[in-house]
Amino acid sequence: MDKLPDPRKNHLLAALPEAEWQRWLPQLEAIEMPLGQVLYESGSTLNYVYFPTTSIVSLLYLLENGASAEIAVVGNEGLVGVSLFMGGETTPSRAVVQSAGQGFRLRARVMKEEFNRAGPVLHLLLRYTQALITQMSQTAVCNRHHTLDQQLCRWLLLSLDRLQGNDLVMTQELIANMLGVRREGVTEAAGSLQTAGLIRYVRGHITVLDREGLEKRTCECYAVVKKECDRLLPDKLAS
Repeated sequence: MDKLPDPRKNHLLAALPEAEWQRWLPQLEAIEMPLGQVLYESGSTLNYVYFPTTSIVSLLYLLENGASAEIAVVGNEGLVGVSLFMGGETTPSRAVVQSAGQGFRLRARVMKEEFNRAGPVLHLLLRYTQALITQMSQTAVCNRHHTLDQQLCRWLLLSLDRLQGNDLVMTQELIANMLGVRREGVTEAAGSLQTAGLIRYVRGHITVLDREGLEKRTCECYAVVKKECDRLLPDKLAS
């Protein structure tokens, strides 16, 4: 790793009070998170929780026929592996890096110990879990009731919120797998957004040219998720 990343680029880690921060820092392991890396499979026991800093992780639900659909995205606002401290140990979803970058991981044992202290960490993690549940619920509603065009706008905006800059490295095939639709549908929707001057799409690179235009074009689902995340995870130390 060329440059040691800053753990406090992850908002949950940045919200740790000083005592918790000093206890966690020696336990945090900096890691590279390459595109397509599987952090955990459906049904597997979680050995770590992950805190993305410059990467984005997609939580996917896989069907028996191999098809998949995204149920949530996690970036620098949160962590991957909530089932570990919620008592489930395993989860039916799969976690895959959808945007390459860096992050940190913490051993399962350490996370459980911190959660069981029943202090600021417990309340912070429960608030994050509520925000994540909101995103999952809204994604289900969006996939059922809104157009692919609106879903793509929502997905782009949620991804942008978790990245620095306006560029995403993402193939149409990967987007189709995330949204649980055919690649042809994504090609049409992305072409429509490009024609409208909202994005530029070239060989797996998406550049958002007009964020405000995307926000006007998407459904209410994006605003619901963002508002709840901002409400539950304000920019201050946990208490």
